[in-house]
Amino acid sequence: MTAIDPICKMKVEEKGARFTSVYEGKTYYFCNPGCKRTFDIDPKKYAL
Repeated sequence: MTAIDPICKMKVEEKGARFTSVYEGKTYYFCNPGCKRTFDIDPKKYAL
């Protein structure tokens, strides 16, 4: 399955994704550590 990085909107393969965060019980997938860091600072701003 493919997820959309909530920061940069790139497609990310969920299987084997290296950068993830869980917010309010939902897993978010990121294409790089910079996007993950941005999300982790203020997740409610980017959560879908």
